[in-house]
Amino acid sequence: MSIIILGIILIIVVVIVVLNAKIVPQSFAFVVERLGAYHTTWQTGFHMAIPIFDHISKRVSLKESVADFPPQPVITKDNVTMQIDTVIYLQVTEPKAYMYGVDNPMKAIENLTATTLRNIIGDMELDQTLTSRDVINTKMRVILDEATDPWGIKINRVELKNIMPPEAIRNAMERQMKAERERREKILQAEGEKASDILVAEGQKLSAILQAEGLKAAAILSAEADREAQIRRAEGEAEAIIKVQHAVAEGIKMLNLSDPIQSVIALKSLSTFEKVADGKATKIIIPSDIQGLAGLATSLKEIMTDNKTN
Repeated sequence: MSIIILGIILIIVVVIVVLNAKIVPQSFAFVVERLGAYHTTWQTGFHMAIPIFDHISKRVSLKESVADFPPQPVITKDNVTMQIDTVIYLQVTEPKAYMYGVDNPMKAIENLTATTLRNIIGDMELDQTLTSRDVINTKMRVILDEATDPWGIKINRVELKNIMPPEAIRNAMERQMKAERERREKILQAEGEKASDILVAEGQKLSAILQAEGLKAAAILSAEADREAQIRRAEGEAEAIIKVQHAVAEGIKMLNLSDPIQSVIALKSLSTFEKVADGKATKIIIPSDIQGLAGLATSLKEIMTDNKTN
């Protein structure tokens, strides 16, 4: 009998141990109460509770969670009522404070978010509200994080999900945006036409400059060609004169070398006078010695004629 009793007791002990052995998973924490009062917080790992005395009152997730609250009516500084809904990213950092700090923490955060949002938007006008999302998010995160710190909750981010002004305001804003787009379109069109006119004028200016430079270059080339032609013509004439002078000089040289008689000189003189007259002179003055030589030349002509007759 004693063996059976010991076996039963051993089985009961094992069952109690198994039932009171707890394993806390990763990213969780268990808040443990002993005799109704807070005792300890179990972190990740194996833990053993005392039967009857210890009780796990709360299993707290330490992972970041998202709270999406419904739209809240808010009034701006210029008395425009609109609906804004927010999304909050939060994380439990102190399980004990989360357990005992506030009753229904998520509901408390929702109400705190609504009141904080109304306070911030109430100091801003409609246009400022629509263009200052980052400012509103930052202000709300700082205020909510400070307010929820005693609850063991850290607010990581706050985002305004939607900002919904009244329908009349939306219609007015759409008309304003349409007018602004039309104004920008006209400005862009005018700037495009202006740029096109500038390009056309610059093109015409450049064409005129190129044309003037072309005419200038053509005139320079023509002048250079004329100058080159005149130079070559002058050089040709000078060369011809030089050649004539050389020929005359050679003739005189050869005449001097041949030791001509007086009669040949006289004939040469007459030939020169013939060229001077060239059939156009009406009166030629011949020196006296040339006249004598002319008579000699006539006599020689007659002798040569008689010889041919004989």
